[in-house]
Order: sequence, then structure tokens, then C-alpha cells
Amino acid sequence: MKNTDILIIGGGVIGCALARELSRYEAKIAVVDQAWDVAEGASKANSGIVHAGYDAVPGTLKAKYNVAGANVFPTLCEELGVPYRRCGALVVGFSEEDRPTLQELLDRGVANGVPELRIIEREELLSLEPNLNPQACCALLVPTSGIVSPYELTFALADDAALNGVTFHFGEEVSAIERDAEGGFVVRTNKGEWRCRILVNCAGSSSARLHNQLSSRLMHITHRRGQYYLLDRPKEAPFERTIFQCPSKMGKGVLVSPTVHGNVLLGPSAEDIDDPLNTETTQSGLDSVMEKVRLTWPKVSLRTNITNFSGVRAHEERGDFILGAVDGCPGAYEAVGIESPGLSSAPAIGKALAEQIAGEQRLPAKAELAPYQKPAIPFREMTPEEQEKALAENPLYGSIICRCEVVTEAEIVAATHRPVPATHIDAVKRRTRAGMGRCQGGFCSPRVAAIISRETGIPLQDITKNGGNSYLLTGTLTKEAEGREQA
Repeated sequence: MKNTDILIIGGGVIGCALARELSRYEAKIAVVDQAWDVAEGASKANSGIVHAGYDAVPGTLKAKYNVAGANVFPTLCEELGVPYRRCGALVVGFSEEDRPTLQELLDRGVANGVPELRIIEREELLSLEPNLNPQACCALLVPTSGIVSPYELTFALADDAALNGVTFHFGEEVSAIERDAEGGFVVRTNKGEWRCRILVNCAGSSSARLHNQLSSRLMHITHRRGQYYLLDRPKEAPFERTIFQCPSKMGKGVLVSPTVHGNVLLGPSAEDIDDPLNTETTQSGLDSVMEKVRLTWPKVSLRTNITNFSGVRAHEERGDFILGAVDGCPGAYEAVGIESPGLSSAPAIGKALAEQIAGEQRLPAKAELAPYQKPAIPFREMTPEEQEKALAENPLYGSIICRCEVVTEAEIVAATHRPVPATHIDAVKRRTRAGMGRCQGGFCSPRVAAIISRETGIPLQDITKNGGNSYLLTGTLTKEAEGREQA
């Protein structure tokens, strides 16, 4: 039996934002996640858009936390050293029939307090984005929309929480929750049991299942999969802004967007599935993305496509975020149904929920916090002078491991020693971009695995691609076979 004051179930962007805020208080805090790293669910596989807040219905929690969260992104990302850019967005109408929808979005945005919104006509629209389909007739211009690296944000939030005492436990799937005789909770996982006084359910696709073990007010999550194309970095960006089509009841629609790393993102599809862990990509799903993308960008080409991926978002049937204390279950709190704009809302949700928990549970604030250390500037983004200085201080900067993304051995070593360390190939990939380029790790993965093994002490044969049983090696060469290999 493991004991903690506060147990947070779920290491996505919401769970990590909450953990960071709660780490400011005197309490023993643990985060458990069924995956083998933070940001392994919807937090890594989404559009990376920081929505301004024009889409959410006024008066909803989505509207409240979207606007509050988006407002702090510039400062937060600067503080944490996370890539973020306020590039703006356009919601495009391709016929006059779309104009009422755009006007409704404008009215919502104004009601929600989103600044600088306006509807623009074809001439201005095409002057801003010349590669847009010339059939476009009007658009909602959203100057305060932004883009971020969602997994890098989650890593930074987790690191800051860990520096201030939060522990992270991976590969722990929660199966059951019960009250104990002292009014706390016993949480059963595949690795044993936890006892805690305060429980917080941030379990994403599993959040309704866990809620229903705590409350008689039942909830239901629909698992909605979105599939994407990721294109290589072009010499010239086809679009400066995120380009949306008019939304539907299934979501904000298919977008074409730059990423903070200079790629182009196309997607997502929207399909309801039964298995929240089914992140396969399908021909039909990807075809549906391309059919819609061509309406926005008629000259789109997939010749530079480097990967496809999908993510599953958790849609609660009531259509709004469910946040706060669990009905009829003192000591239990939750964040359920956190779909879009969940990423944009995460900083505000984490802060509000932490303040509620600290206030109701009478948690004293810490007198002192551990200082956060920003990750070093990526070698590929340094000036020649900065690169020369970095190399003089650490010779490992002179060893390029990932040629596609120009990632050095020094950066991979640093990733394995972060407060929440990278211990498998994909964990390094998302922290450093080693393996995210054109060859998708075809050249660098063996060298990355060797560095992880050397730095962590994990035997090389036990290094995995993404935790669990995703082993890279199945055995070792015999001396006879080694001789043949050398010959």
C-alpha cells in the first residue's frame, strides 16, 4: 500500500497543470497514469491550437476557462521555455450560407470578451492568405489565436511540479476506487494500491468510468478520434495563420495550420469509436481529411507528408467541461469531458481547481518554491556564436544524433535527466525532436536507445519505443554471429 495526501489520476496537460499548481501547497502529491510518460493521450495528439475563445457558448465553463487560459499562454510559455506563437486564425466561409455562422461566432466571441474580432471580405482575406481557395467569400479574423507545442507544455508543467515534490508513477492503470474507513480513498491499480485523503480524477477518456464509481450522477464519454497529416517544413509557409472551416456539431472542423516547429498540420477527422486506445489511422479517415482540406487549399500536395497520427478526445454528452468537487463524495474532485478547448483552458483549469482544493481542504501554502530551470535553447535554433559557446562548454554538442532535426547528444542526455526523465525513444523524441523529421527515427533511434541506456542504467535490451512491451531488441548476437557480422 502506497500512501499520499493527494492522488491525481491522469498525467495529461490538465493533470500536470493541476499538479504544478498544487505543488505550491504543503501536501504529499502523486500522479499516476496508465501510459509510460506524461502527455501520452490527447495531450500529445491534438492540433496544438490556443483558441482565443470565440467558439464556446457564452456562460459555459468552456467559454470561461478558454478565455482565461488563452490570456496567460504568452507569459506562461515564456516562463517555462515552451514554443508558442500568436499567429492568428481565420474561420473561412465558402458561400454566403456560412455568413450567419460567422456572425454567430463573432457575437459569441464579443460576449466572451475576445478582442479584435471582425469579419473580413474576400479581397482582404485573399490578400492575407494568397494560397486560400479563391472561392472563399468571407471569414472571421481572430488575431489573438495562437499555436503551441502541447506535449512540450505538458513536460514543462510536469517538470516544475516534480521540482516541487510531486512524484509521477507510470504504467499504473486504475481499475477501482473505494472509500476507506477513515473517509479517504483506496485506489487499486495493476501495480498495487494507493491510499489518499484527496483524490482528483483527470483521467481523460477514462474519467467518466472513474466518476461513476464515486457518484450516483452518472456520466458518459464518447470517444471521438481525429486523424491528421503532418507535412515537412516547407521553404515558404503556405499559410501564416491557422485556417478553419465553419464548425459543425462534431467539432471545429478540419484545419490547415502552421506548427511552432515550422511544419504544416492537416486535420482532424471526427469519428466516434468504442475503444479510447484505438489511435490507428485509416484510409477512409485520412481520405475524409484530404477531401475537406482541398476546399481550403486546392493546391495541397502530400508529397511532403512525413507522418500520420490520430488522437482521441473525450466528449461528455452534456457538451461542457465538468469541473470541481464530485457530487456526494467529499474529498474527491474531477475534470471530466475536457475536449477542445481543453489545451487552451488547461492553465486556468489547473489554477482554479487547485485553489478550490487548497481552500476546501485547508492546505497551507509553501513558504518557498524550487526555482524552475528552462530547457536550453535547441541547438538548431542557436546562433553560430551560441553554438560555438555551447560546444566549448559541453563537447557533446558536437555530436549530431538526429540529422533531420539537428539534435545533439547533449540534448538527448539532458532529456534523460529532466525532473520527469525521458526513459524511452518516444519520450526523447517529444522532448528533443530526435526522430520527428523526414526519416522518422530511421537513422537515429539505435543511437538514442544507446544513450538512454548509458544515462539511465536501463539495459539496452530493455529500452522500448514507448514503454510497456514495445521493445526494440529481441536478443543478442552470439560470438559466432558477431564474427560473421564483422566479416
